[in-house]
Amino acid sequence: MTNQTSVTIGDWVHGARLRTLPLAVAPVVLGTGSALWADSFDVWLFVLCVAIAVSLQVGVNFANDYSDGIRGTDAHRVGPARLTGSGLVDPQLVKKTAWFFLGLAVVVGLVVVVVTGIWWFLAIGAVCVLAAWFYTGGRRPYGYAGLGEVVVFVFFGLVATTGTAWVMIGSIPGEAWFTGSAAGFFAAAVLLVNNLRDLEQDAKAGKRTLAVKLGPALARVLLVVLLALPYGIVAVLQLIFVQATFVFVLGIMTGVIMVIVVWSKKPAELVLALGLMSLNSLLFACALAWAIAF
Repeated sequence: MTNQTSVTIGDWVHGARLRTLPLAVAPVVLGTGSALWADSFDVWLFVLCVAIAVSLQVGVNFANDYSDGIRGTDAHRVGPARLTGSGLVDPQLVKKTAWFFLGLAVVVGLVVVVVTGIWWFLAIGAVCVLAAWFYTGGRRPYGYAGLGEVVVFVFFGLVATTGTAWVMIGSIPGEAWFTGSAAGFFAAAVLLVNNLRDLEQDAKAGKRTLAVKLGPALARVLLVVLLALPYGIVAVLQLIFVQATFVFVLGIMTGVIMVIVVWSKKPAELVLALGLMSLNSLLFACALAWAIAF
């Protein structure tokens, strides 16, 4: 039973999970840094790339809400209540909302293809939409098989960063593979913490996330590694982009996040870490993009 009369705009905003949006914007910022360095920055292409990334992120959030909700995975979740799982909204409406945002990403992507003439983006865009839906959707969602972090690394790291650089420059510069990897590590870390928070509930529901497969101890070790790897990439990039050294200042924030996660006793304590990690990823991207561009 749903109780749609009590649904508020705030409920829909929570359903969109705005705290995850910095993860979508971060790789676009990094790709833009490469474009600025190549003197190929285009403000309208930047806006379009941000629109695509944000639409995909919101779309996958609602798709996850719908798919986990109808499976019963969200019945006893620790984090904020979901629209479908809580019974607030008709599942079909949540599903339609997910496809609206995924469709919006496709439409904006078509505009980018027409403007740039890079027809390869048609295939890339199709794969992105399929990856967004089948994370928790379909008969065999890859998110239930422990592959979520890998796919997030690829699409919200490498694809988004190199894709942004590609549409502006016309080719993919070498450093974009490194910066894209850094963004991907942050995105994978956020998903890992999210799944670590829901580990017990996911295990009961049969959702075999990477956190469930590794267990809480090893998942925390992997998280520390994922958060440390972007700074290893900075150590390499500073050999060419000297000002990248200043990015290490953000390591203080990252270190605090590591402490919160490692020493957390209750799943609810990881909610704070999630918010900080999303912000950390965007600040890291802005700092590194600045170092590359200027």
